[in-house]
Amino acid sequence: MDDSAVSADRVRAGDARATARLISMIEREDPSRLAVLKALHAYGGKAHVVGITGPPGAGKSTLTDKLVGDLRGRGRKVAVIAVDPSSPFTGGAILGDRIRMQRHATDDGVYIRSLATRGHLGGLSRAASEAVRVLDAAGYDDVIIETVGVGQSEVDIVRIADTVVLVSVPGLGDDIQAIKAGVMEIGDVFCVNKADKDGAERVVREIRAMLETAVLNGAATRFTPLFEARSALRGDAGNAGGATEAVASRGPAEQGAFHHITAQATGHPNLEIPPVVKTVAETGEGIGPLVDEIKAHEAALAATGFLRSRREANLAWELGRGAAQRVLSELERDESRETLAELARSVLDRGIDYYDALDALEDAMKRTQRAATTA
Repeated sequence: MDDSAVSADRVRAGDARATARLISMIEREDPSRLAVLKALHAYGGKAHVVGITGPPGAGKSTLTDKLVGDLRGRGRKVAVIAVDPSSPFTGGAILGDRIRMQRHATDDGVYIRSLATRGHLGGLSRAASEAVRVLDAAGYDDVIIETVGVGQSEVDIVRIADTVVLVSVPGLGDDIQAIKAGVMEIGDVFCVNKADKDGAERVVREIRAMLETAVLNGAATRFTPLFEARSALRGDAGNAGGATEAVASRGPAEQGAFHHITAQATGHPNLEIPPVVKTVAETGEGIGPLVDEIKAHEAALAATGFLRSRREANLAWELGRGAAQRVLSELERDESRETLAELARSVLDRGIDYYDALDALEDAMKRTQRAATTA
């Protein structure tokens, strides 16, 4: 099949080859993809997008494989985007994640696609968000994105996923290092994989302790606004007993965290934090409860209206990133390069300062845009 045979109708009909071809067109930024993507736009917004992220060696691929199996057992149609790191020399990727999921290769209800990062930072491929929209419009109920092994700052997954599963494992040396600030705030569901290894319980306790501390200190986390809205829906604030007075005595900045308390404040027996689920992906242990928690989070998002608001914020971020990419592309044109060189010489010769040069560049780009609009 050549690119001319790719159509929105074929993708919507579940044609795996047409879907694969369209995602390939996205990866190489083929301009002809836009017509198909525009035609698919009206059919999106239904899939639950789940991000699986965590440090290298956490067993994300095996975990994803088992999640797919469990979701299929529940009658769900599942797509997986497995992001692999690119070689800094060839730009290629091993695509090892796809190899680990070969048992689903003959299942028509499963689509697995590997995307190379191609130098893009943040734990994702630049094509990932467009690929998610394609798979959503193609009728998949769940789209799972498995990121590359991330550290403490690769958190782009929160800009795409509805639900983020942060995977950790025992035996990484300083266990807390893998889950501290930077990635700790992005999790909706926390998973301690390889829970049959020594130290698993300690990792669970450390994660819970960090989450409890974040709540009590009023720290900004991904889950805080959702939990507050969910508590309001349940009417927990009015049933908090002794906690009500404790909240009332605090300033507005301090009260936010205490919206998580659903009963008595003494000893914090009902402090509400995200679930921390233990799994052994190799054997499938704990996979069912993990899927239950992922789906419970999806239900909470829908019930509170946070599904729409989270997606709106994500799209706003993506639009900004897309606009920035267009600006960078404009600056790479020969005419823009000449303007940049002239401004650089003026700054170097002390004719103008750096900030005046930026203003001049912005004015030049605006004139170019106006000319293109009126042409």
